Amino acid sequence: METMGWLIIFIVLIVIELLTMGLTTIWFAGGALAALLMSVLGFGMPVQVVVFIIVSVLLLVLTRPIAVKYFNQNRQKTNVESLIGQQALVLEDVDTLHAAGQVKVNGQIWSAKTEETSGFIAKDTVVMIRGIQGVKLIVKAKED
Repeated sequence: METMGWLIIFIVLIVIELLTMGLTTIWFAGGALAALLMSVLGFGMPVQVVVFIIVSVLLLVLTRPIAVKYFNQNRQKTNVESLIGQQALVLEDVDTLHAAGQVKVNGQIWSAKTEETSGFIAKDTVVMIRGIQGVKLIVKAKED
């Protein structure tokens, strides 16, 4: 009966992973598979549970960062993320020291600042969006 239980848990976890594709249950499916193997080899339930926990945690800790890095490699950037790398026009002098500055990108006006704490970029300068911090775009003057 123990073997059937682990097999059912394994199948359920794989189905959930296939439906969500979120890298959430695959690690535990690996643990269930290891526990299933322990059951087939004749080990008792305490050993099976310990193996399930250890293998699940090891898979999660050791392989998840690598899998996440490559799993979402080709995902489409959306919303604010898509602004990074685009050009913008400075509408109001960007003066990071005095927390002033506005840029226009894709028809929208954003507050902006530079990466340097005392950075300054004059009005009508074309800038590149380097990042986002809170509700401000981090910009740098475009080099010709």
